[in-house]
Amino acid sequence: MTKYFLSLVLLIFTLPSYAIDADDQAPSIPLKQLEGNIISKITEVNTYKGKLIYLDFWASWCGPCRQSFPFLNKIRNQYSSQGFEVIAVNVDTELADARKFLKNFPVDYPILLDPEGKMPIAYDIRGLPTAFIIDRQGTVVYKHLGFKERDKKWITALIEQNLEDN
Repeated sequence: MTKYFLSLVLLIFTLPSYAIDADDQAPSIPLKQLEGNIISKITEVNTYKGKLIYLDFWASWCGPCRQSFPFLNKIRNQYSSQGFEVIAVNVDTELADARKFLKNFPVDYPILLDPEGKMPIAYDIRGLPTAFIIDRQGTVVYKHLGFKERDKKWITALIEQNLEDN
């Protein structure tokens, strides 16, 4: 666990920062699905185009991710019929670690991989989990670092508000 954390810290502090904040367009980065298929920009993929997206960056060694996964799966299933999707980007260096985590915390939403490590740089990830809410037009409307039990209520309210606004 320590080596993964140190690798992420080193990566974050040695590369240029591209801060993504509210009102920015979601960066276009090729990603790999857990099954191995390559996809392009998340908001341009037909499956996700026009949806409100909760983009979640996570790793198997992330304690708060263990709390967030069941909650995210619940709200994804609750609001998916209204055009909401959770997409999780795994930043583990070993795919086996991600698969083991997912056996303990299974989800119904898509898990994407970033084999080249470009996504955390493009989204200026400083810790895990980090999440972005991306509106139906592909614009980031909110960025959040971490996850605590008390976050559930306002995250749900923010999703409901953005589903109503769009």
